[in-house]
Amino acid sequence: MTSGILRGLSFSIILTVAIFAQNEWQTEFEKSGFVATSTYSQTDEYFSELAKVSKFAQYSTIGVSPQGRDIKLFTVSKDKAFTPADAAKSGKPVLLIINGIHSGEIEGKDASMMFLREMLVEGKHSALLDNVIFLIVPIFSVDGHERASSYNRINQDGPVNMGWRTTARNLNLNRDWTKADAPEMQAMLKMVSKWSPDFIIDNHTTNGADYQYTVTYGLERFGNMAPNIAKLVERSFLPFLIENVESAGWLMSPYVGFKNNRVEEGLLEWASVPRFSNGYMASKNRICLLVETHMMKPYKERVFATKKVIETAANYLVISGKMVIEENRKADNNISQYLGKEGKWLPIKFALKDTALKTYSFKGIEAVVEKSDISGGDKLVYTGKKFEKVIPYFDQVHAVDSVRVPAGYLIPAEYEDIVEKAKLHGIKVEKLDSPRKLKVERFRFHDHKFAPYTFEGRTRVSFGHDSQIEEITVPAGSFFISCNQATLKLIVYLFEPKSDDSYLAWGFFNQIFEQKEYYEDYVMERLAPDILKNDPQLKKDFEEKLATDEKFRNNPDARLNFIYKRSPYFDKNYCVYPILRVLN
Repeated sequence: MTSGILRGLSFSIILTVAIFAQNEWQTEFEKSGFVATSTYSQTDEYFSELAKVSKFAQYSTIGVSPQGRDIKLFTVSKDKAFTPADAAKSGKPVLLIINGIHSGEIEGKDASMMFLREMLVEGKHSALLDNVIFLIVPIFSVDGHERASSYNRINQDGPVNMGWRTTARNLNLNRDWTKADAPEMQAMLKMVSKWSPDFIIDNHTTNGADYQYTVTYGLERFGNMAPNIAKLVERSFLPFLIENVESAGWLMSPYVGFKNNRVEEGLLEWASVPRFSNGYMASKNRICLLVETHMMKPYKERVFATKKVIETAANYLVISGKMVIEENRKADNNISQYLGKEGKWLPIKFALKDTALKTYSFKGIEAVVEKSDISGGDKLVYTGKKFEKVIPYFDQVHAVDSVRVPAGYLIPAEYEDIVEKAKLHGIKVEKLDSPRKLKVERFRFHDHKFAPYTFEGRTRVSFGHDSQIEEITVPAGSFFISCNQATLKLIVYLFEPKSDDSYLAWGFFNQIFEQKEYYEDYVMERLAPDILKNDPQLKKDFEEKLATDEKFRNNPDARLNFIYKRSPYFDKNYCVYPILRVLN
């Protein structure tokens, strides 16, 4: 009798301990009934405890935010390969999961916490632990995460205490991958450059229309992605992703736009530029799965759907990880096709053809247009009624501008800050220790125009340009960036004048468009006759313009300025790009 009581008591104690352990590892998301998310400190404590209980995990700091919060990285490796070198030796694929780049869109954090608990505490997902190395950034925009409110995202259904879209400096980190103005992004780039992960997941929530899908995805598979990796995405990963996520009950569709903002007119694809995570990773020959859960679905559904996406991507790497690594390396080593006189042209701008060769059976929500008493205009009202309709699918993305890749780019010593920016991306830079004679292409800009408003804290600039080829002696201390490295595409995006994501386009060189020296009219009136006399071609051009341009002829300032700008007195560096394309 006594032994039976003791056995019952022992079972009760074991059950109590099990329940306690289960409750101890519950996330704030779960404790709240799936409507809230943890604070920064609660998240940090949770990941710290995970690292303490598992010998396969390491929790480290990769940077500090402007408000002084640590940006953390959680590494999981069965082999304790907690460094890039050890990870490479293991031969296992490295999966990077980025959460909270927009901290109001935080499903990935809660999904990661539950997934890691299952793997490291409950002993689930053993195949994933055995075969994949995980890098998890719990919260990327840590300051934005703590600007929490129930009112931060008017379009979004929860969580009740969501973070803010931008950093404390009001920068959108998912527009900052190339220019790297934010300290948070600089920390991320250093980490990514060191680890060179094989596969990346960037977790987000949509804005936009209402529809039936819980998850939409972005995957680069156009001309901005290495062809072999694009083929891997199209034929192997994407079917695997859709089949596994939808079989778990979560409808998926591409993350697309609608033609003329009308679903019936068709879905629109595009190639992402490298200021975005997926476009950036494509420039580095890596698959980046952009996860965009649908804003109008309940937070609980969005989190569990994201968790399933993470598990599916990891399972894909268990099955196909070696193939992913091989294709990545193949793309990294295939840069020679763009180099030399016979090298292929590298596409740097893309557009969508207004031709739909495919259709898509779209699962939407019916909408009607009604008159608004508030705005006085028409308003769109979703009825909740589901429909499925076959519509045009516009996915014919093609290159509209390309460049011949030079041997490299030459950066003057006075622009060392640009060099340091480039190094964040893992770009190798050589500092010349002696003068060197080089054949270069130099750009001079004209008709430049600054944007009427700032974008991400910068005034972007557009322009026309001319170029000339010359042989120069480059002084010691100059910096040379060879294009013969795995980061070739990114190097071209950053330094080529025509690139929309170049440092030039982002306004890092706006000072070259400023004229710093001027003439006094009475001085110019005195010198102009001799300037014209000593330059017959200038004199001829001046006289022709006087004869053919009445407006010019009647404008004294324009006449003097015409002579000044073509005289030896004018600034030879005005509107000249200080970065040179090296041709030999």
